[in-house]
Amino acid sequence: MFFRCNEKSVSVRVSPMQIKTSDAIRRLNDSPVARWTVLFIVATAMMMGYFVNDVMSPLETLLEASPAEGGLGWTPGDYGFFSGSSGLINVFLLMLFFSGLILDKMGIRFTGTLACSLMIIGTLIKYYAVTAGFPPTDTFHLSLFTFHFSLPTSVAVASLGFAVFGVGYEMTGITVSKAMVRWFTGHELALAMGIQLAMARLGTAAALSISAPVARHFTLSTPLLLSLSFLIIGLLAFLVFCVMDRRLDNKTTTWTTKTTIAINGDNKELTKLSKLSSNQKELSSDNADEFRWSDIGTTLRSPGFWLITLFCVLFYSAVSPFLKFSTKLMVMKYGVDPDVAGFFSSIAPFGTILMTPLFGLIYDRYGKGVTLVITGALMLTAVHFGFSLPMHSSTVAITLMVILSIGYSLAPAALWPCVPKIIPLKCLGTAYSMIFFIQNFGRAIIPMFVGKANETDSTYETSMLIFGFTALGAALTALAMWYVDRRQGYGLQLPNIRK
Repeated sequence: MFFRCNEKSVSVRVSPMQIKTSDAIRRLNDSPVARWTVLFIVATAMMMGYFVNDVMSPLETLLEASPAEGGLGWTPGDYGFFSGSSGLINVFLLMLFFSGLILDKMGIRFTGTLACSLMIIGTLIKYYAVTAGFPPTDTFHLSLFTFHFSLPTSVAVASLGFAVFGVGYEMTGITVSKAMVRWFTGHELALAMGIQLAMARLGTAAALSISAPVARHFTLSTPLLLSLSFLIIGLLAFLVFCVMDRRLDNKTTTWTTKTTIAINGDNKELTKLSKLSSNQKELSSDNADEFRWSDIGTTLRSPGFWLITLFCVLFYSAVSPFLKFSTKLMVMKYGVDPDVAGFFSSIAPFGTILMTPLFGLIYDRYGKGVTLVITGALMLTAVHFGFSLPMHSSTVAITLMVILSIGYSLAPAALWPCVPKIIPLKCLGTAYSMIFFIQNFGRAIIPMFVGKANETDSTYETSMLIFGFTALGAALTALAMWYVDRRQGYGLQLPNIRK
């Protein structure tokens, strides 16, 4: 290449061995074997976390049984508090926000290992709460804002364990999400996230399906022992990813760039050694692309960020807490056998296993991400209002759960790939953590309201109306997202695969 600058003739010869750092990472990103192997390894860790998150959901009736019947004597309010406790440390101690900062500053490998370890510790505490045999008269008093709770000690200890687990669970979620963006940007990002979500939902479906039968045929604590073994498998899987990630980085980190510059006949050869820290710079070789504290302000000033955050709060508050109550709903309202009720509840996560990757592939190739999000939220709204109607046929219950599985696939398949179109990679971990942090307010508070509602209304109509109006708010937020995308030009309706 030749450039003319004033009177001086400058000749720049680039060696064939010259490879920019960003190009090297792009070639690594272009390797299908590397990126799909990474996907299945980190998704395995996420799947184990999802299993444990819902492993006690089908056990509500057993937990509320008396100690003489093998239960713990909990009330519906106790179970509602326990179900919402997974977000207590994340929300009230701001741990989920700090998790994003840890991810952006310390990197994917460190944060993922820490997250898997916290999930194991939290589950050990839950196991202790179930097996310690606390006297039912022992109580623990707690106040949250204007709400006052008097909890049996077993509920308080189990909630503490669930809260610790929740820190690791949410930290794992943002770590895996950032890993997907790093490895699949410019490729099948929505499909990859869809497969990761599908594997995670497989964990949820397995928990809802087998937890109650296992507890009934063995002991109440047996599902938690199974959970511990799965979490250890998830930690080992993530450690394998760490080894792969470091080896792949070592192959593409150091590149020698030789440039020969001839100025007025004098040849000067410059050798530049370019190094990339995958934990801090990830896809960029420029220091300007490292995370800075000021990036938090940039994220907070984005209207698209706030709309996605509000949608997540409303949408997931209408799904995740519902699944924790759905097993008992099937038993009490639709007369389903307790051993089979978990399979009814698992229709939703099982359905997403195939449909989420399919809808992600559609978004990758054809776009229309916000349209998919709106459709999913509207379907979820219709389902919850349907559950509130005075119909008691098990066929109706199955039909509504099938529709729920479609809506539960549509919205997340398109939602999460929209985030990196709004937020740059360097602060993506912090952005995800803030989304999940605010989302946890809904996931912590909604179950407590629903638990109280179920104590006074055994028909479940009140609780289903709570879920229905929450889902309707998500649909309205998605419409606002469509409008802002047209104004801001985020490209949320455009395909993800670059031609």
